[in-house]
Amino acid sequence: MIFLELVLENFGPYCGRQVINLDTRSEENYHPIILLGGMNGGGKTTLMDAIRLVLYGQRAQCSTRGSLSYSDFLTQCVNSKANPADKTRVELLFEHIEDDKPVKYRIVRYWTKNPKDGKDTLGILGDDDTWPESLVNIWDDYIENLLPLGISNLFLFDGEQVKELAEQETPPPIVVEAIRGLLGLELADRLAVDLEILVNRKRKEIADTKDLANLEEIEARLTQYQENYQAIQAELATLNDLIAELENKQREALDKFMSEGGKIASDRSHLEQQKKDKIATAETLRQSMCELAADVLPLALIPNLLNQVQAQGAKEFRYQQIQLAKDVLIERDKRLINWLSQLTIDLEQVEKIQSFLKEDTENLYTSNSPSEAPWLLADEESLSQLDNVRYHLQNAQKLAQQQLANLKAVEEEIVTLERQVQTAAEPEAYQKLRDAVEDAQKQVIQSKAKAEITQRKLTELEGVIEQTKKELKEYTDTNIDRKNREHIIASVGKVQATLKLFREKLTLRKLNKLEEEVKHCFLYLLHKSDLVRTITIDTKTFSLSLYDFKGKPVPKHRLSAGEKQLLAIAFLWGLAKVSGFRLPVAIDTPLGRLDSSHRNNLVEKYFPSASHQVILLSTDTEIGKKEVETLRKNEAIAREYLLKYDSSTRETTVLEDQYFW
Repeated sequence: MIFLELVLENFGPYCGRQVINLDTRSEENYHPIILLGGMNGGGKTTLMDAIRLVLYGQRAQCSTRGSLSYSDFLTQCVNSKANPADKTRVELLFEHIEDDKPVKYRIVRYWTKNPKDGKDTLGILGDDDTWPESLVNIWDDYIENLLPLGISNLFLFDGEQVKELAEQETPPPIVVEAIRGLLGLELADRLAVDLEILVNRKRKEIADTKDLANLEEIEARLTQYQENYQAIQAELATLNDLIAELENKQREALDKFMSEGGKIASDRSHLEQQKKDKIATAETLRQSMCELAADVLPLALIPNLLNQVQAQGAKEFRYQQIQLAKDVLIERDKRLINWLSQLTIDLEQVEKIQSFLKEDTENLYTSNSPSEAPWLLADEESLSQLDNVRYHLQNAQKLAQQQLANLKAVEEEIVTLERQVQTAAEPEAYQKLRDAVEDAQKQVIQSKAKAEITQRKLTELEGVIEQTKKELKEYTDTNIDRKNREHIIASVGKVQATLKLFREKLTLRKLNKLEEEVKHCFLYLLHKSDLVRTITIDTKTFSLSLYDFKGKPVPKHRLSAGEKQLLAIAFLWGLAKVSGFRLPVAIDTPLGRLDSSHRNNLVEKYFPSASHQVILLSTDTEIGKKEVETLRKNEAIAREYLLKYDSSTRETTVLEDQYFW
C-alpha cells in the first residue's frame, strides 16, 4: 500500500484547496521519504489527523478530538475563514495490490459546518467510476483488511506516543491488542471457544429428556458463573485503571478534574430504519414481480410455440388473401376477354390471351397453396392481438430481469445493514473523576483494598467454574450414552490440549522472531553496540526485558531518555516487519528528546529503511539543516514541502519543493 496524494480543502488551518503529492516512486532511484516541515501549531498534526479521518471516519483516533462528539469534531475541523456554505473536504489517493494487480482508490469525505445528522459524506472512486453505494456502506469492513484500525497507531504515530511507549514498563492495552492481532494469537483462542461450544452441543444431542434437563441445569449454573466471572473481571480491570489514574494524580499533584472521553454510538436506530426501508422495498419488488407473473409473463415459457402460431397464422392469412384475389382475377379476366371479343382482334389471339390469363391465375394459386389444410383459422384481429401479446411479453421479460437485479441489490444491502447493526457499538458513558488532590492517597488505598477483595472473588470463582466444568464432564461421562458422538467429545479434549500446546509454541515462535527483529532494529539504531546482547518479550504482557553480554538484566531506568525512545521505535519497527503488512509509515515530531548522536542514527538508518514510504512531519529544531542535508546527500528524500503558517490570518499554505533550508 502506498499513499499517492492528500487533498485538503478548508480543513483546519488549510484554507481553500491544497494538494500534497505523496508519491515516492521514481524511474531513476528509490526515494522513500516525504519531508514536510512546519513550526509548532502550523498544521503538521492536522495532516496526520486528516489521513486518519479520511480512512476511518468517526472511528478515527484523531489527536485533537478529545471527548468531542463526531459532529462537534467535524465542525471544529472547518477552516475559520471558510464560507459557511462551502464544503470542507479531505481526499486520499492510494494504491494497493488487489488480485495481483495495482489498483488505485480515492477516498473522499466532505461536510459543511454543523453537518446534517452530525456526519460527513463518504465517496470512494476507483480507477474509472464511482463505487456502488452498497460498497461504500461496507467501507469500514474493507479498510480493516488493508490497514486495520487496531494496528494503525503502529504505522501512524507521533513523538508523544513514542515517548509514552518508551516510559511505560508494559505496552498500553491498545498496543497489546494490536500485537496479538499481528501475531495471530487471537485465532487460537477463538478456536478453543468454538470447540467448547461444539462439545456442549454434542452433549445435548445425545441426552434423553431427563438427562437433558439435568445437563441444562448444570450448564445454566456454569453460564451464570462465567457471566459473573466476566463481570468481576471487568470490575477488576476498571479498578486497576482507576488505581493507575489515582496514582498518577498523586505523583503529579494535579489539582484539576479529569475525564475519560467516550463516544455514544448513535447509528443503531438509523441503521435499523434503513433496514426496514430496504425490506419494504424488497417486498414491493416481489409484489410487482407477482403481478407480472399473473399477466403475460408465463408465456415466456413457450417461445417456440408462440413463434409457430405466429408463422402459421401469417401463412393462413396469406392463403386467405390469395383465395380472395383469385376470384377477383377470374372476374376481371372474364370482362377482359368479353371486351377483346368485341374488338377487331383475331379470335386465335383472343384465345391465347384467355389461355395465358387462366394459366397465370392457376400458377399463382398453385405456388401459394398450403402443404396442409388450415388448422389455426385465425382472423386478422386475432393475429394483431397475438403481435400485441408478443410485444407486451418482451417488455414484461425486460422488466422482470430489471426487478430481479434490483431485488438482488436490495437483499445485499439488507445483509450489509444487518451486519452493521450487529457490530454497532452500544452507547457508553464514562463518569468524570472529581476527587480532590488531598483525597487522592486515601482513594488509592481504598481502591487497592477493593481490588484485592475483587481479585480474591475472581480466584474463588475460577475454582467454582473449574469444579462445575468437572461436574459437567463427570455427569456426561456417567449418565449419558454418547455412542457415536462420544468419539467427537473425547477427541475435542485432545484437540484442546494440542491447541493449548500449539498456542504456546506459536507464541514462543512468533515472539522469538519479534525479539530478534526488535534486537536487530535496536542495535542498528543504537550507537552503543555493547549495551544489549539479548531482548526478551513477556508472553502475557509483551513487556521488553534487556540483557547485557554477561546475561544480566539491564534495568530500563539505566537507559537514557533518547535510548528509551530508540527502543520504543525499534519495538514498533520490529512489529511492522513481523506483521507482513507493507504499509506507509507516518511520523509526527520524529526526533524529540534525542541527542545529536542518536539523531544521526535515526536520520541515517531508520528513516530511509522504516518502510517503502516514510512521511516525516518535523519542526526546524528536529530535522534541522544538518539532518536534511544528510538525507539529501543520501538521496533518501522524494519530495519536500514547507507548511508556511501566517499568524495574522491563522492560515497555513503548503509550499512545494521547499523546506526550512
